[in-house]
Amino acid sequence: MSLHPAAPEDLAGLVAAYQQTTQAIIDLGRSCSDADFDLPTACPGWTVKDQISHVVGLESWLHTGEVPRVDLPDYDHVRHEAGKFIERSVELRRGMLGAKVVNELETIVAHRVEQFSAPGMTLESVVRGAWGPAPAGENLRTRVLDIWTHEQDIRQALRRPGNLDSGGAAVFMDMLFSQLPKLVARNAGIEPGNVVIFDVTGPVLGRAGVWVEEGEDGGKPRGIPLFSGVAHDGDPRDVFTTITLSTDALTRRAAGRGSVDDIHFTVHGDESVARRVLENVVLVP
Repeated sequence: MSLHPAAPEDLAGLVAAYQQTTQAIIDLGRSCSDADFDLPTACPGWTVKDQISHVVGLESWLHTGEVPRVDLPDYDHVRHEAGKFIERSVELRRGMLGAKVVNELETIVAHRVEQFSAPGMTLESVVRGAWGPAPAGENLRTRVLDIWTHEQDIRQALRRPGNLDSGGAAVFMDMLFSQLPKLVARNAGIEPGNVVIFDVTGPVLGRAGVWVEEGEDGGKPRGIPLFSGVAHDGDPRDVFTTITLSTDALTRRAAGRGSVDDIHFTVHGDESVARRVLENVVLVP
């Protein structure tokens, strides 16, 4: 697996990626008219302002632990308890002016950066995470991935593309590549004897692959990562499928935004294998 630029791994680099993507949302919000804030986005039921409200709400909860108390209508796009939890912070701000929500984001981001930059903070320091206490490094990676995804939702709605070569983009790609063996072998159900390679043309350049082999003792097939520096035995009969696409196309698909038909990609090899992989490569719940 290779990426250029590489994803940050140290605490300072992850904090910088967090600052960069949150500041991008703040800057986009500052440039929005009232009509812009009301534009629909790729997240069902959410406008541009709702996307910003979500980031504000989750960052505020992660910082303070306080859950907003608000009556939640029976929205069609809210389908489970986790969705209800997320929607409460959005609903709380639906009556606010967009500019006020952006001000809130600027304030909470300053607090979060201060928290992660505090003396004694390390990658292993335990902080509040979305699914419970977690190391700061893990928490920052997941937050950068999520916030950068929503930044791209906002950019798409506003038709202002950008930051596809940022630290946030690299973190997303790195986390996606690390999950490819499971996504290919288990989620997509690709049969043993297949090798699937992603060639990502940029702005974040990357190459990753998965060789699917038989499971031990007749168990489920498993994915073996390629380009990892660890040698493995192949088979002359292995079928190779290479999927070539841009950073934007892959991250939009992996974020579950739109269908396979909404992105541009080329395939060298088995078209049906490529489509099954792209249909099941969704990383963001």
